[in-house]
Amino acid sequence: MPLGIMEKPVDLLPASARARGEIRAHFACIDGRTHLMRAYEGGGWRLRHPKTPNGLEVVTVNTGGGILGGDQTRLSFDLGPQADVTLTSQAAEKIYRADCEASEISLNLTLASKARLSWLPQEMILFNGANLVRNVDIAMAQNAELTLVESTIFGRHAMGEEITRGVMRDNWRIKRADKLIFADTLHLEGGMQSKIVNHLKRSAIGKGARASALILQISPNAAAQVDTLRALLDTHTHDTFEWGVSAWNGMLVLRMLAISPERLRLAIVASLIHLRGQDMPRVWQ
Repeated sequence: MPLGIMEKPVDLLPASARARGEIRAHFACIDGRTHLMRAYEGGGWRLRHPKTPNGLEVVTVNTGGGILGGDQTRLSFDLGPQADVTLTSQAAEKIYRADCEASEISLNLTLASKARLSWLPQEMILFNGANLVRNVDIAMAQNAELTLVESTIFGRHAMGEEITRGVMRDNWRIKRADKLIFADTLHLEGGMQSKIVNHLKRSAIGKGARASALILQISPNAAAQVDTLRALLDTHTHDTFEWGVSAWNGMLVLRMLAISPERLRLAIVASLIHLRGQDMPRVWQ
């Protein structure tokens, strides 16, 4: 049995103790403005859209304060033609220790013709003993545009916590015009101490990194951003921060590793402001 999963039978945990969170939303562009047309909220998850000067900004809120073992979270967002939406989260998402079943997160994003989406959730913090399964599926039209960030912090850095046990399965699939253009899978199981913390301490891999991030932009001018983004990231280069960026086929991919989550966040914010040409959502400040 993988470490991080208690040997107690799963059925000893009542179904009522597990959260079934869900958000479904559809956005449409009407007379040049994007509107939230339909929304469903359930299981403690809420959707808020504060007034902002830069188009429609939508914030997901987990009123439960985090995700426990056995919790299931389903997030689905559908953008109609020419819709322009920025989606973010109220705070960092905490994945608590799981004593039974895995925590499950399912994210589905659909972008119609000429839709533009910025998917900008704040960090995900994995507690020691976390057991997470996440599946991300994105379907976009050929001329849709997407900018996204996903960042993970391994352990509560301020408390000196290290991940010594747990499970993480992360599956990403992005299709453009029904063609698979991006696939990424991470599977860590058993003693994550040997698979994450020790490996990331090696100079050839992470130089002791405790946090990682992926920034991805799919747009016609993605390749044109590479040189200026590299110049920007050079100003953040440090022996505790590593990064690499490349672009091909209308897609830019930036990966970052850092010992300090705070240093990583600064680089994320600077990179996204550069790529999007506008400030970060207010909840990031």
